[in-house]
Amino acid sequence: MQDDFFKYQAQTTPHPLAMEVSHAKGSYIFDKNGKSYLDFVAGVSACSLGHSHPKVVNAVKKQLDQYLHVMVYGEYIQKPAIELSKLLAQHLPGPLETTYLVNSGTEAIEGSLKLARRFTGRTEIIAAKNAYHGNTMGSLSLMDYEERKLPFLPLIPDIKHIRFNSDADLKQITNKTAAVILETIQGGAGFIEPQNNYLQKVQQRCNEVGTVFILDEIQPGIGRTGKLFGFENYNCQPDIVVTGKGLGGGLPIGAFTASKDMMLTLSDNPKLGHITTFGGNPVIAAAALATLKEITESSLMDDTLEKEKLIRQHLQHKHIKEIRGRGLMLAAIVENSEITNKAIFKAKEEGLILFWLLFEPKAIRITPPLTISKEEIIKGCKIITSILDNI
Repeated sequence: MQDDFFKYQAQTTPHPLAMEVSHAKGSYIFDKNGKSYLDFVAGVSACSLGHSHPKVVNAVKKQLDQYLHVMVYGEYIQKPAIELSKLLAQHLPGPLETTYLVNSGTEAIEGSLKLARRFTGRTEIIAAKNAYHGNTMGSLSLMDYEERKLPFLPLIPDIKHIRFNSDADLKQITNKTAAVILETIQGGAGFIEPQNNYLQKVQQRCNEVGTVFILDEIQPGIGRTGKLFGFENYNCQPDIVVTGKGLGGGLPIGAFTASKDMMLTLSDNPKLGHITTFGGNPVIAAAALATLKEITESSLMDDTLEKEKLIRQHLQHKHIKEIRGRGLMLAAIVENSEITNKAIFKAKEEGLILFWLLFEPKAIRITPPLTISKEEIIKGCKIITSILDNI
C-alpha cells in the first residue's frame, strides 16, 4: 500500500508522514498494525467532534438511504442544505442570514472575493501579511509569501497587504477597496490573536469607506475558540463570514454567509455569478447539520475553555516559550524549528499526533477534537513534556 501511495497519489511534500490508517474513533487514529495514536491535530482542525462521531455517522447513513447528488447547487429544494443554512443564520448576527454552501474553505474564500467585487463594483482587495486563506489561485493571491507564489505567477492583480494588528496601516483601506479579508486569528502565522480591538477598528474603517469586511473563520469557527464563531470574542461583525473545516464533522465543506441583499448580486447580471456542482451536497450537509447541532446544543464550547486551561497548566516546560491562541486552537512556541521537528516526529513514535504550522517554524500545532477528554489531554501533554525533557 505504501508503494502505491507514493506511485499513484500526488504528494504535497517530499516526505509525507505516510501512516497507513486502519480506522479512527473518538480521539484516536489506528494504523494497519493496530497501534493507536492520540490525535492532537483533528485533521488540521477539521474533525470537531473527533473521529466517526455517532451522530454524524447516523446522519450520513440516514441521508444515504434517501438520495445523494441530484442537481447542481441552488436549483432543487434539499432539506439538509436548507436546515444547515437556517441553523447558521440563527447563530449569526443579522444581517448575516444567507449562506452559499461549497466544497472547501478555499472555494468559500474564492466565492467571498467574487461577491465583494460584484457588490461594490471595486477591484482592490486588502489582505494581511502572513495570511493564509487557501491554495487556489484567488486564495493564493492573498498571500504575501513570495517564495510560495512565485512558481504560479501571474496571480490575481490589485491585491495589497497590511500588517495584522497595525492601526497605522488602516489608512490604506480607501474608497477604492472592495474588501478587506482577514483571518479572525492568524493561523499559519502562528495563531496570532487580534489585539487592542483591532478587528473592531478594521470594521469601523470599512464602514467609513464602503468596503466589505470579510472574516475567515475556517479554523477558529465552529466552536474551537469557545464561541461558535471566533469573531464573537473580539467585539466585531463582518459583512461576510467564511467557514469550513470543522463545520463538516470530518467531511469536506465550505460556506460563505452574507446579507440577503449582498448575496443576491451573484444571482443575476450575470446569472450563475457563482456556481458549483457539488456544493450543498445532501450527505455533506447532513453531516454538517449534525455537527453544528451537537456543538450548539451541548456544553462543548464551554468545555473548550476549560480544556485550554488544562493544556496550559500541563504544558509548562523550559523549551516552551509561550502558548498562543484561544480555546482548542493553540500553538506551543518552542526555541527553534529543530525542536519542533524532533518533537513532532518523536511524538508519532510515542503514539501522539502533532503537526506544524505553515509559516511559523517554531510552532507545534495543538488543535485536538472538541470532544477530547481531560484525561486524554493530560496524557498527550505528558508525552510532549517527556519528549522535550530529552531534547
